[in-house]
Parts: sequence; structure tokens; C-alpha cells
Amino acid sequence: MNRKKELKQQYQEVEIIAGVYQIKNNENGKVFIASTPNLKTINGVKFSLENNVFNHKELQQDWNHFGKNAFSIEILEKLKKDESDPYFNMKEALKELEEKWLEKLQPFGENGYH
Repeated sequence: MNRKKELKQQYQEVEIIAGVYQIKNNENGKVFIASTPNLKTINGVKFSLENNVFNHKELQQDWNHFGKNAFSIEILEKLKKDESDPYFNMKEALKELEEKWLEKLQPFGENGYH
């Protein structure tokens, strides 16, 4: 039982980091940009793609067609929390960060999955 408590304590102490990531199709150069309040959930995204249940149809089709080795997943930026601002809204800040990367990389039309 002590081991279970230790693992639970370790899990609770792990810092949760929000950020923006990209999934890039290295065969055709298309990019998918997304944000998440917990970058560890990227493993769940990979799992969804590998099990053909990802919620973005075009990306899922390309994943199935080209295979997982044709894609790379990269963290673009981690959200820096403003601890000094008592009104800091992580959800809004994360949305702004995602919009910044969408503007920068322009993953629309032939360039991406948006």
C-alpha cells in the first residue's frame, strides 16, 4: 500500500505544463497546430491517431495513409504563467498563444490541417 501512496504523491507533485504543439506531416509538409492545458496529453493524441479515433478527419486520413513514421510531433511553446497577475486566465492565455502560432505558421489550405 505504501508504494501506491508514493506513486499517487509523485503524480500530484508533477508540474502540469500548458502549451502549443504541432503535428507535422513530413511527406507533404502539412501542419496541425493545437494547444493543451497539459502537454502530457500529447501521448493521448498519438494513441488516438494510432487507433483511428482522432477527431480531425483529414489529419487522421493522412496518418492512416502515410503511417506514423511520416509524422513528427513537436512542442512549439510552453505557456509561461504570470504568477504576479491575480487575474491571469490560463485558458485565455493558451488561446492567444495558439493564435500566435497559427498566425506565424499559417497552416491553412495546402499548408496545413486548419
